[in-house]
Amino acid sequence: MDYNQGQKNDRKSLLLAALAILALLNVVLIYFFYKEREKNKEQETVIAAKTEEVVATKMKLDSISAQLDLKIAEIQQLGGQVDSLITLKQQLDRDRAALKNSATAASVDVSKYKQKIANYEAILAQKDQDIAKLKEELGIVTAQNQELSTKVSGLEGEKANLQRTFEDSVGNLSTKNKELADKVTIASALKAEKIEVNAVSSKGKERDGGSYRAKRIDKLKVDFDLAGNPIAKNGNRDVYLRILDPEGAVMADMATGSGTFLYSGRETVYTAKQALNYSNDGSQGSIIYSRAGVPLKKGEHTIELYCEGFRIGTTTFKVK
Repeated sequence: MDYNQGQKNDRKSLLLAALAILALLNVVLIYFFYKEREKNKEQETVIAAKTEEVVATKMKLDSISAQLDLKIAEIQQLGGQVDSLITLKQQLDRDRAALKNSATAASVDVSKYKQKIANYEAILAQKDQDIAKLKEELGIVTAQNQELSTKVSGLEGEKANLQRTFEDSVGNLSTKNKELADKVTIASALKAEKIEVNAVSSKGKERDGGSYRAKRIDKLKVDFDLAGNPIAKNGNRDVYLRILDPEGAVMADMATGSGTFLYSGRETVYTAKQALNYSNDGSQGSIIYSRAGVPLKKGEHTIELYCEGFRIGTTTFKVK
């Protein structure tokens, strides 16, 4: 009985020892678990801080890129050189791409990028000074251009005044020349004198006196003298004859030589015409009109003579 009791006591001792060992192992495991969790927390904190730092670096590079674009545009607008800035922008784009393509935040050397950012910011600050200098120079140039523009405007005004004065003078001279030319033209106009209208019968007998029986008129012969005019030029002239019946209608037949000529800017019908060789010391002319069987109306008829756009003489005759 004592033996069995001893065995029970040994097993109990072993069991207690095993439980004690298990308890100790649990304490050790809990300790290591706690330490590992603390270590993981520290690592997570470090990674979060690194990630935040990388994100801030990326945002800073993006901001510098935007500022650089503005600087390039502004300097170009001011007429400055931007080749170095474009090269810098290309390098900045490569840095941004390299940061974006990094496998993890932990693999990024933030200090290297911080140094790059500092260099970029220094260049931007220098470009601000360059832009201010360009604006100052442009202001000086603008002021000079405004002064020059004012002078040019004044010269253009003087030129315009001189031009107007010249045009007015030329206009006045042209008007005076035209007036003089008109006067010369009028003065050189021919004048028909001693206009006589004779009736010619079918047998060729010519009657004068200015009053004729209709049945004895086969043709009308108009004789006249062209007065001497030293201003008029020698040479051939077309003299137009118009015969107006008692009602004022022009006697004309296009088939027998009638036509039109210009008088006071309008086409005017004539009865007959004759080319005469004029001498400025005086000439004589004669125009014959054949009525071609057309009866003449009774009453007073009017004779008008024209040459070179002027009416040079007029008279009347009667038909009984």
